[in-house]
Amino acid sequence: MNVTVLVGGVGGARFLQGVRRLLGTDGAHEEGHSPGHRITAVVNVGDDVWMHGLRICPDLDTCMYTLGGGIDTERGWGHAGETWNAKEELAAYGAKPDWFGLGDRDIATHLIRTQMLRTGYPLSAVTEALCNRWQPGVALLPVTDDRSETHVVITDPEDGEQRAIHFQEWWVRHRAKVPTHSFAHIGAEQAKPAPGVVEAIESADIVLLAPSNPVVSIGAILAVPGIRGALRTTAAKVVGVSPIIGGKPLRGMADECLDVIGVETSAEAIGRYYGARSGTGILDGWLVHDTDNADVPGVEVRSVPLIMTDPDATARMVQAALDVAGVPL
Repeated sequence: MNVTVLVGGVGGARFLQGVRRLLGTDGAHEEGHSPGHRITAVVNVGDDVWMHGLRICPDLDTCMYTLGGGIDTERGWGHAGETWNAKEELAAYGAKPDWFGLGDRDIATHLIRTQMLRTGYPLSAVTEALCNRWQPGVALLPVTDDRSETHVVITDPEDGEQRAIHFQEWWVRHRAKVPTHSFAHIGAEQAKPAPGVVEAIESADIVLLAPSNPVVSIGAILAVPGIRGALRTTAAKVVGVSPIIGGKPLRGMADECLDVIGVETSAEAIGRYYGARSGTGILDGWLVHDTDNADVPGVEVRSVPLIMTDPDATARMVQAALDVAGVPL
């Protein structure tokens, strides 16, 4: 079976653990064999940023660390066993920005990535090389090798002027608590899907939208020309998983992002925001939590438990998505 998943960071990485568990590919890379299934993750790069001369790709790294067993499980992001000596030294020098923390172990990843990018390797090839260490058991593909960064138009609290800032500054420094007007995907119009991305969607037996932020994770993926078209024309069923339970995101600030674009924080509203493939949207199926209800015209909606307490619980969510799509395992 070929399963393609559109993912963001923490929630997307945990969802991929469930896909891997259901398909029985956990540890297959360690044992030197493949059970015949292929999982491809098309990963958001809208969060990617240059910081202190290093190229940082938060969602790609969160997926890589999580699936490779190197994630800090308490935070849900960053390297396990991290130390912060470099961060402390940067602060001692008064280096800016001072609101983004780089861990010592994490810096090693960014150094390798930056060196390879400056040598001329595309991000997709760099990601493949980094995954040689972590062996995630999932093909991690950045949605594009080109620049496609999410920026946010805000009213600056210091001078009252409107300006665009990088998503990371809005998210990490301001915690989304400044007057916010819109999102812009800088470079997206000129970007092209990375090698293998469109093919992964077209050749899939099922395409899944992970319960990632619909605006700045899945939305940033859809901003790359060719992705939405591939989702609309693939022979596979496209099934999404709601990131909202009981009117609230389980983690992150998806509600803040939805407020900016005028979409209600509910499973139904997000399903309608994605829309049905029978119309002008991208969904065939939509999973909502068993305490929620949703009416999404043209989309088969199913209520199932959606709390990802562990890979087994998440695997049951993935099985429900296969059932909605009519895809036997």
